[in-house]
Amino acid sequence: MQKIGEITSNNEVLIQTDVSLQAHNSLAVPAKAAYFSRCSSVPQLLGSLDFAKSNGLSVLVLGEGSNIVLSGDYDGMVVLNRLTGIELVSENSESVVVDVAAGENWHDFVGYALERAWFGLENLALIPGLVGAAPIQNIGAYGVEVKDSIEAVHVLDIESGQVRILSNSDCQFAYRDSIFKHALSAKYVITSVVFRLLKTAQLTLTYPALAANLTASACPIDVYNAVCQIRASKLPMPDDIPNAGSFFKNPVVDQDKHRQLTALFPSIVAFPLDGGSAKLAAAWLIEQCGWKDKSVDAVYVHRDQALVIVNPNFKSGNSILKMAAAIQADVKSTYDVVLEIEPRVY
Repeated sequence: MQKIGEITSNNEVLIQTDVSLQAHNSLAVPAKAAYFSRCSSVPQLLGSLDFAKSNGLSVLVLGEGSNIVLSGDYDGMVVLNRLTGIELVSENSESVVVDVAAGENWHDFVGYALERAWFGLENLALIPGLVGAAPIQNIGAYGVEVKDSIEAVHVLDIESGQVRILSNSDCQFAYRDSIFKHALSAKYVITSVVFRLLKTAQLTLTYPALAANLTASACPIDVYNAVCQIRASKLPMPDDIPNAGSFFKNPVVDQDKHRQLTALFPSIVAFPLDGGSAKLAAAWLIEQCGWKDKSVDAVYVHRDQALVIVNPNFKSGNSILKMAAAIQADVKSTYDVVLEIEPRVY
């Protein structure tokens, strides 16, 4: 790989060209980055952003690439965020406030918190990716969303290099969504996330699959272990077979639409929400349309989990999106329901 230059801003940054991104996205798409840097400190990150700005390059920040689809080569700078560190900011009798660098592994942090009897994240165990990706996607599982534990998000402005702290409300969290996917997309680099975690467990056992694996005397460690067991049995890990986890959001429909669907399809799987609306199980819709283990352009729907698209043959991002479009069209034709892709597409 050609060495473009060393930018010194307290630490040296090596800018590389024509770098394969196949190992840096969980779908193993064989795309390339025109420019690439790996940053393990804020000064290195600032140096990379300065280089991109000086050369008129767009910037794509990657963690583990666990929730993206690269539709082709990236004609800009890819910055690999490897900032690490966990700091206990404050605590009282009820909770702790913890500042976690964006490059920390998410699952490892969940275990780290649990070892210290800091509770609230146990339902989110074994979700692939790094801490910095958690607020972007507002990751959620088994009745818990990460937004409920986030106090603030620390960011760097890509254009100015200025530090900013966004409060929970600033992030505009919603179901599998945040401001980082919309108004602030490609404008900020997340450097750390501040969490408030509880010292007394408040278990969330609303999902039947989770409750069925636990007893009335369950503790947070039991929840953590059950979540790990269920996820491992249902969802393939990207290291075993390339995938981006749940590829589609569970669609939300209003009360009238839910009634219509229930009348036509009595066995439809749905979860009631406030106001009479309902969240439909996207996996059920896809499976009923016959997509399990089906392929398009050598891209497959997983044989055991209809919500997961797998890429064992290392096909292009366009092939993956072609498969997704075919599934969306089928579900729309059958149920008049629109499936939204969960990963971000670049």
